[in-house]
Amino acid sequence: MDALHERTAVELRDLLASGELTPAEVTDHFLERVERLNPGVGAFATVTPELARERAAALQRDDDGPGRAATPAPGSLWGLPTGDKDLWNRAGVPTGFGSRAFADLPPAQESDEIVRILDDAGIVSLGKTAAPELGFPAYTEPVHTPPARTPWDLTRGAGGSSGGAAAAVAAGMLPFAPGSDGGGSIRIPAAACGVVGLKPTRGLLPAGSGVDSLGGLVVNGPIARTVADTALLLEAMLPRRAGGDVAHPYSLRAPSYEAGAYLATAQRAALPAPGTGGRGPGGSRARIGVTTSSAWDGFYDIGVSPEARVALEAGVRALSGLGHDVEETALAAAPEYAPAFRTLWMGGASAVPIDDPETLGRLEPLTQWLIRSGREVPARQLAEAVRTLTAFERSLVAQVSAYDAVLTPALALTPRPIGWYDAEDPERNFEQQCQYTPFTSMLNVAGLPAITVPTHWTEATADAPAGLPMGVQIIGRPGGELTLLALAAQLEAELPRPRMFPL
Repeated sequence: MDALHERTAVELRDLLASGELTPAEVTDHFLERVERLNPGVGAFATVTPELARERAAALQRDDDGPGRAATPAPGSLWGLPTGDKDLWNRAGVPTGFGSRAFADLPPAQESDEIVRILDDAGIVSLGKTAAPELGFPAYTEPVHTPPARTPWDLTRGAGGSSGGAAAAVAAGMLPFAPGSDGGGSIRIPAAACGVVGLKPTRGLLPAGSGVDSLGGLVVNGPIARTVADTALLLEAMLPRRAGGDVAHPYSLRAPSYEAGAYLATAQRAALPAPGTGGRGPGGSRARIGVTTSSAWDGFYDIGVSPEARVALEAGVRALSGLGHDVEETALAAAPEYAPAFRTLWMGGASAVPIDDPETLGRLEPLTQWLIRSGREVPARQLAEAVRTLTAFERSLVAQVSAYDAVLTPALALTPRPIGWYDAEDPERNFEQQCQYTPFTSMLNVAGLPAITVPTHWTEATADAPAGLPMGVQIIGRPGGELTLLALAAQLEAELPRPRMFPL
């Protein structure tokens, strides 16, 4: 048998369900990897081995657990290890929010909803995955803790804000991990770490739906090493009532499909449909637009690196070779987008519950700038920004809906070196983030689903013996997760990642 961290999450789930593995065995294996690799990678802000082993033992004692089923129920993650993002509360475990200002907070008394949902699915939490301060930056380099690094090159960052989650998955410290995404915070680190990251449609998930965040930006979603594992975690983030419908707390919700449909689509799509010459899923031919334009064009100097173009071209060739209709397109110019998004982003930061000047002064320059600037924004300007971005949403949804999916680079540049972002000039720092990842935030504004998948590794170097991962982002119509999973699975089959682990 392969080492447990070399197994996919789906394989581990099935081995646990059959009794060939126990939760304790799986937990111990991954804790050993965390202990050995985390000091160099910086994927975990907090590790909780005692709690993890207690949880694994409790699951093992539960004779009625879902892991005893011969065929695991859709959404069951019984005995599988993962981590909580360090922006989420777990009862009894400190939450650092990636900030020295919160380093001494006592543990929360109650767990957040997303944590409870995954607990109900049967997970074993190994601790808190690293995040940048309050989740605002697109990189995970808090000033008071080690940075999260892409395991493919430890001189470069894992991206953010779910940087710890993506780094842990890429390094084989976790089989998968949940993250949150307000401007690209799942897709950016997934791309930088050579794994798969899915931002769901606004309103799909009950916890982290986006419905309750300013401008509808922030949603939760899965990060995993394979597309099928991504779908498996997505299934668990969709808790269902006895009748099979998703247990939503809001009237506004995205279309969802029956339990098991997401994983089944990801697994089936990678297999050529009989008599179709390899097209899929089910022999269908998708119409796919390809673009390197973004909503930041014209506001900042946005350039797409040669490495990003090679990754995009690899994705285009693979999808074309599968029989899909792939054509170049361009997004309509949106000069109003950038100032409106900045206003909304700062407006969201203004609500951070810190009023004490001393505590505010302990925040990093970028976070202080966002909060202070946001608190100076007039209510009218914020309302106008929301109205502008709502009009942008309607336009972008219409443009994307002309296709079955739209393909962009995942990142405009290779993973950035540690320390690359300006630590003193917040305005310059914000610009650098947009230049690194210009293709992500517009989809949070529009509420559209998107998935990133690696398609290319750069030339090997001394720091990156296997090269650096580069990939593509596939954008879907509202509720189009099945299409995204199918296309991503096909790309994964055509352009497999290196079999080696980076560490």
